[in-house]
Amino acid sequence: QVQLVESGGGLVQPGGSLRLSCAASGRIFGILGMGFYRQAPGKQRELVAGITLDGNTNYADSVKGRFTISRDNAKNTVYLQMSSLKPEDTAVYYCNTFPSPLASSWGQGTQVTVSS
Repeated sequence: QVQLVESGGGLVQPGGSLRLSCAASGRIFGILGMGFYRQAPGKQRELVAGITLDGNTNYADSVKGRFTISRDNAKNTVYLQMSSLKPEDTAVYYCNTFPSPLASSWGQGTQVTVSS
């Protein structure tokens, strides 16, 4: 069974930064890409950023140039460095496999709130 635990969210002012982490258990980390997704109130969940096994990255247009995804295979952890945060980045952030998330592996997510 795959377990994904997100952490690092919080309240930050516009223009601020946060780093999210996602620790993965199970055997997926070495065989699948990983991604961060987010869901804002009243909106559908969307892909924010993904990273393949060989390190290729993919970003939503809305976060390009502001967010950076990375992975530490030795620690089974993927990170999302978020900078120049905007109020519209407010959402619950989840991690899951990329490009196809596993329906059974959505965790609790971590809340990111960007507000002054």
